[in-house]
Formats: sequence, C-alpha cells, structure tokens
Amino acid sequence: MRMSKLRADIQALLYLLPFLVIYILFTIWPMIKGVNMTFYKWTLIRKMKYIGWDNYSRMIHDKDMWAAIGHSVIFVVLTTPTMVILAIVLAMIANRKSRLQRLYRSVFFLPSVLSVAVASFLGLFVFQPYTGLVNSVLHLVNLLPENTEIFWLSETNLSWIAIALITLWWTVGFNFILYLSAMQEIPDEIYEAARLDGANDRQIFFRITFPYLNPITKTITMLQIIASFKVFMQIYIITGGGPLDKTRPIIQLIYQTGFKKNDLGYAATMSYMLFAILLVLSIFQYWLNNRKGANA
Repeated sequence: MRMSKLRADIQALLYLLPFLVIYILFTIWPMIKGVNMTFYKWTLIRKMKYIGWDNYSRMIHDKDMWAAIGHSVIFVVLTTPTMVILAIVLAMIANRKSRLQRLYRSVFFLPSVLSVAVASFLGLFVFQPYTGLVNSVLHLVNLLPENTEIFWLSETNLSWIAIALITLWWTVGFNFILYLSAMQEIPDEIYEAARLDGANDRQIFFRITFPYLNPITKTITMLQIIASFKVFMQIYIITGGGPLDKTRPIIQLIYQTGFKKNDLGYAATMSYMLFAILLVLSIFQYWLNNRKGANA
C-alpha cells in the first residue's frame, strides 16, 4: 500500500515538475533577484556597486515616495467602497425578472472587456474642457454657464473624481458578475417566506440578501484594495500623475525612478515596500475572516 502511494506521489510530482520549473524560473527567481537589486546601485545597463542598506534609508526619508503612497491610498478610499456599492446595486437591477434583464447584464459588463488604454482615452474625451462630453451635457441642461468650463483634469480634486469615475465604469463589470452569481445562489424560498411574513424590500435586502453576500463582499473588497494600490496606466494616460504630481501613485513613481531616472536598485526597493503593504493587508484580511469564522 505504501509503495503504491509513493509511486502515485512520484507520478504526480513528475506531472507537476514542468510547471514548478517554469514557476521557479519566472516567478521565484526574479523575486530573489529583485531583493538582491535593492542592495546595489543598479542601472538599466549593469550593476554598479554594492551600497548595503542605503536604498532603504533613502526610501524612509523620501517625501516623494510617501506622497505617492498617500495618493494610492486616496485612490483606494475613493474607489473601493464605491465599487462595492455600485456592483451590488447593478447586480440587484440585473437580477430582477424583467424583459430587459439580458440587456442590463450586457450593458453593465461590456466596459470591462475594453483595454485600459481604450477606457482611459475614452475618459480623456469625456472629461475634456470645451469639447468633452460631460461639460457639453452640463451646458446643454444649463447647469454650466455658457462661457464657463470645468477643467476636470487640471485641478487635483476634480482629477481624482474623473479618474475614479472612469475606473469604476471600466472595472465594475467583473465585480458585478461576481455579485450576480452570488445572488442567484440565494434560494427563492427564503424570499418567498420573508414576503409571507410581511417583510418589505429594505428588510429583505439587509436581513437576507446582504448577509448572504458577506463572503463575496470580503473577497471583492480585498481584491479591489490590492488592484487600487496597483493603479498606474489609467492615471498615467489621463493626467500623467498631474497636476504637479498630485495624482501620481506609487507604481508610477517606481516606473519613473527605474526607467526614466535609470535607478533600478531604488525602484526595486520601493517595489518591495509596496509588496510589504499588500502582504500586510492580505494577512489582516485573512486573520479577520478566520477570527469572525471562529467566533461564529
């Protein structure tokens, strides 16, 4: 019996070996090499010299890096709760029985098939002054005076609103599908029993639907936080990190440091700072889920 089990384990290992080799070669080894880079003055051409912990000391005192992390946090705060609420609302609309149910599902999900470049350039068109869709509509309904323009992409607060709205429109489809699938798993008998007991729509949502969605909400929230911390391309295309670097996230600063300032060692150091932040968030969420599960 033991020999047959050992033979089965060896056979399974042989099947997994090609994947393990590729995973180690293209994932584990680059991570190890990246840690090594943080201790060197390293350019795009070659490794210059060993500098020990200088990159880490520099990072701790780097105001630009902490400002960029702060900008990423702002983006997380703007998009994560809004994304969760919007995805739930859209899923509830698409889950209702109606003739437009298929249309709702298609329209809500469709933007998520676009690439980040296409979505970002559409956002540029929508929020441009003078010729942009938003300002044109505001002029049309007389909410904006004729000779007045809102410069969505040139003022810091407005830029954050524009970036958040574009990102929500582009990415909500994935989370909407997750919520819609979760809602369809809720037995209809529970809703029927609640209505027979006199429950209204508000009570049904907060006492039945929302508790059932709690596990997927935790997952979506964590995924959204991680994705928002890694935001780069739409901000880079829409505002370039401006005005005056006030919307520059940490990923953009890492990119500029490594590939524009030719300082890969310091860029790698900041990358591992971001990795540490995301790791701590993931551990915290894992602990929180297990703690609530144990208390239940």
